[in-house]
Amino acid sequence: MATIKEIASRAGVSPATVSRVLNHDTTLSVSAETKMRIFEIAEELDYKTVRERKGNIGDSKRLSFGVVDWYTEVELLDDPYYLYLMTAIEKECSVASIDMFKITKLNGKYNAMKLPSIDGIIAIGKFSDEEIEDLSSYSANIVFVDSSPHEKRYDSVTINLRLGVTEALGHLLELGHTEIGFIGGTVVGDYKEITVDDRKKVFVEFMERHGLYNPDYMYIGSRISYDEGYSLIHQAIKTGKLPTAFFIANDTMATGALRALHEVKLNVPNEISIIGFNDLATSKYLIPPLTTVRVHLSFMAVTAIELLQERINKDRVIPKKVLIPSELVVRKSCKKTNKA
Repeated sequence: MATIKEIASRAGVSPATVSRVLNHDTTLSVSAETKMRIFEIAEELDYKTVRERKGNIGDSKRLSFGVVDWYTEVELLDDPYYLYLMTAIEKECSVASIDMFKITKLNGKYNAMKLPSIDGIIAIGKFSDEEIEDLSSYSANIVFVDSSPHEKRYDSVTINLRLGVTEALGHLLELGHTEIGFIGGTVVGDYKEITVDDRKKVFVEFMERHGLYNPDYMYIGSRISYDEGYSLIHQAIKTGKLPTAFFIANDTMATGALRALHEVKLNVPNEISIIGFNDLATSKYLIPPLTTVRVHLSFMAVTAIELLQERINKDRVIPKKVLIPSELVVRKSCKKTNKA
């Protein structure tokens, strides 16, 4: 089989130039005539690129990805954000003609042994070091979605939480709110440790920077769920000292909070404003429709798939971390405060 060096010799260019032309490097500045000459010589010598030899392009081998979610089925129903994310990945794998296999945990171990050979893994959520090592035994090509462990080894796709929280709080300030509370829950970190939710950290930093932080308006539950949102609002109501607005860690908690406020006949948004996070499909149908921060789940799914494809097809070895912007979606759960 022909080599890059042989093609370079016949074309009168360097081997590096040949490699970049054959791999369609758009940043390379060479004439069209030189490119054409290289392609003609490569075809004449029946040269195949690494990707072609591996069978990952054109009508050759179809890629197979394993997909694993850190949540159990019960937890997915309790907080459907990751269920929506899994669904988005399933859809985009189908669009890209990629076979997808779910990897589940049994007796503390992932059961990928029963799966056909997989080319890569999409890991949704946060995983311990032990779990990551377990997954890496099935494929070295792993992309993490919604977390970013071991950034020198693995690709990741994460949300720009700071941007979303800042836009949400900025919106409340524009509406005249200076008494703003936070409702959230504890989060299990990448190494199975309880960590501070980044949304809470950004909230505290923002409020302190504007001289508005009030620890009495902070309500943190044992987890991020509908029931905790419902319970924490009732705790806040019992204090007799409510803020004029709440920023809530996600839409599931916000839905529970809205129910609690409805039960005690506190009108949203006339008496209290509410902002959620994630923009789940149901959020626009709540009463009132929820102002929230949109997370681009489909784009996160597409990005994760593209990162894996690039790893496999182009033999990329340096990991990438992609930060996806979030954006505020204004609906009817917020209005200008009545307080002077």
